[in-house]
Amino acid sequence: MVAVAATGVAATAEAASTSAASISEKVAYLLRAVNVGGNKVPMAELRTLAADLGADDVETYVNSGNLVCVPPGDADDFGTALVEGISERMGVTTDAIARTAAELRAARDAFPYDVHESKFCYVWFLAAAPSSEAKSAVEAYDFGPERVALIGQDLHIWYADGAGRSAITATRLHRLCGVTGTGRNLRTVEKLAAMAE
Repeated sequence: MVAVAATGVAATAEAASTSAASISEKVAYLLRAVNVGGNKVPMAELRTLAADLGADDVETYVNSGNLVCVPPGDADDFGTALVEGISERMGVTTDAIARTAAELRAARDAFPYDVHESKFCYVWFLAAAPSSEAKSAVEAYDFGPERVALIGQDLHIWYADGAGRSAITATRLHRLCGVTGTGRNLRTVEKLAAMAE
């Protein structure tokens, strides 16, 4: 297990390097709310941090916080270490939500609505599975012209005219689901799935 020690990133990297075994599967880490509202996480610095923490085959995609790598051990433990490192080095509080290529493709394939434009169709990846009460709250909420479905650990969102004009916000989704998450349009989901293969 990769522990996030109080002594910081250096200690975390040392723990990662001595973990019992490293997995060979690539994982995509989706960062929540970075490079918006002053939460600046340069992608070059993110790649450096991931490598310093022991990750291999490190890549990023666009500027919205998408990291693909082979983590040094447990994928969720590495995500915790990554979040700690981002806080220490860049002063940004975020979440890193891990998904494999298979999970990304399954989310894409589960999208329940007609894809009129991939940039208007999103999967909102949640940090944990919401409760049955949260699922009922999502199903009962009136999203107006938008459509939202909770399938497993992902919200599927169909925007009538794009996310920028919608009343759906991260705060509202968090309140309904009770867990944090971050959204990516289907074009990005497909690209990240390909990168993580």
